[in-house]
Amino acid sequence: MTSIYGVLGYPCQHSLSPLMHNAAFRALNIKAEYKIFEIRPEDLEHFLEKMDANIQGLNVTIPYKERILQFVTLDVEFSHLKQLGALNTIVKKDDVWKGFNTDIYGFSKHLQEVFNPRGKRCAILGAGGASRAVCFSLAQHGAKEIAIFDVDKSKTELFLQMMKGLFPNFPVSSAGSVKELNLINKDILINATPVGMKESDPCLVNEAWLHKNLFVYDLIYNPAETKLLALAKKSGARTANGEGMLFYQGALSFELFTGQPAPLDVMRQALSQGVKKL
Repeated sequence: MTSIYGVLGYPCQHSLSPLMHNAAFRALNIKAEYKIFEIRPEDLEHFLEKMDANIQGLNVTIPYKERILQFVTLDVEFSHLKQLGALNTIVKKDDVWKGFNTDIYGFSKHLQEVFNPRGKRCAILGAGGASRAVCFSLAQHGAKEIAIFDVDKSKTELFLQMMKGLFPNFPVSSAGSVKELNLINKDILINATPVGMKESDPCLVNEAWLHKNLFVYDLIYNPAETKLLALAKKSGARTANGEGMLFYQGALSFELFTGQPAPLDVMRQALSQGVKKL
């Protein structure tokens, strides 16, 4: 039997995860395949209920990182993920779907390479599943404060409740607009929204708000340079895209899927080659 793994989202045809995982399966002679499951929101429940029995694990992306919680079981050591309200990896163990969040690890691991958040003032665009993982990591790693903006006020309120539940003494606030994030007084800006994936997408940030002392991190990796990152570079800011986060969360996902150490060099090379073709 060939085990099936994949990425579940909508849209997700742009995903480079299959390149990484299939290269890893080949390198370790694992009889498995990683596919793309682009499922419309109205079809999600049907897909999960009628899922192919050979599917053993899934990475979960926009817009299902929050919805997927209701379909899985959390081990005691991951019980905080219920309060976090977001998962991005599910694995079938003894016919029970277990939930994990490898985004936290992926973001933390990559951030260690490019920026130290300790004592830093952070601005976040988006209050969805990816943002929850990012802010959990920032709070864990000693950030000074977080200000967040999302156009969806109810989502923002849920995000604030989540953060106060997990980190009661951590300073977190919401802004009424991107401008009100007051980026001139921030050390890092993180885009955790899908805005920037499409060529037609606007840039959420005005060039006048950016400055050379700001670090700008866009979780998007396709395109490799979004309008936000291009504008940030023009302003003299240091930048990073989401390729590193994708790599590290993918490596941990692979280990959860297979129980084997991820062949990091193989996965990194496959991802790098995929990015070059974008």
